[in-house]
Amino acid sequence: MTATAIRKKLINYLESADEKKVKAVYTIFEDEINESSEFFLTKDQLDILNKERENHLKGKSKSYTWDQAKEIIRSKKK
Repeated sequence: MTATAIRKKLINYLESADEKKVKAVYTIFEDEINESSEFFLTKDQLDILNKERENHLKGKSKSYTWDQAKEIIRSKKK
């Protein structure tokens, strides 16, 4: 059985499994789930981010509000 087929079976099972079994399965994988949800930037990525932030604060780069950014992204999807 492929990993994809196993995932689908697990998802289907967990959707209807009783609470005790769902908690047991979660407990088995809890540490791994929590580790994989952490987000880290490399030193190079942090350097780029800090440089871009510095340019933004000095007014050297174009900045957008959240609403403007959403509109730009939505217009590109069309």
